[in-house]
Amino acid sequence: MNQNEFISIINPFKDKLFRLAKRLLVSTEEAEDATQEVLVKLWNKNDTLSQLNSVEAMAMTMTKNYCLDQLKSKRASNLSIVHSNYTDREASLQTKVEDRDSWSWVERIMEQLPEQQKLIVQMRDIEQYEFEEIAKILDMNETAIRVALSRARKTIREYMTNTHNYGIK
Repeated sequence: MNQNEFISIINPFKDKLFRLAKRLLVSTEEAEDATQEVLVKLWNKNDTLSQLNSVEAMAMTMTKNYCLDQLKSKRASNLSIVHSNYTDREASLQTKVEDRDSWSWVERIMEQLPEQQKLIVQMRDIEQYEFEEIAKILDMNETAIRVALSRARKTIREYMTNTHNYGIK
């Protein structure tokens, strides 16, 4: 496989690799390094890439594993959700401020979730992966993923409801 073929295979999902790495590692520089490391590993395996069912799933798994290894070696435990331009271009200033505030709360809540739930929420709700793809990447049962996602969403919803009601029920 030549360089152009490799780039055409990798290009559609390389940003997802970076976003996953950034979500796990928090630091932009570390996420860039992790993404680069995974791309180099993929390049070294480029002879076998065309035989794989899902190069993307393999790359996401490699990224997840690399980042978790980095975190273990540093003994880091705080993770942050990555989000892209959440606010609408035509939104009022008040709406933009409220959106930023809500995202801030969601990020704080996400930090409280177990690591597995954080990954599942990131992959399903942010990256828009299907349950089958998440199951392959995380090596889990689809039912377990659905349960973990449901629990994570419930936790986020409860915290957000309490936040917006100022703790008054």
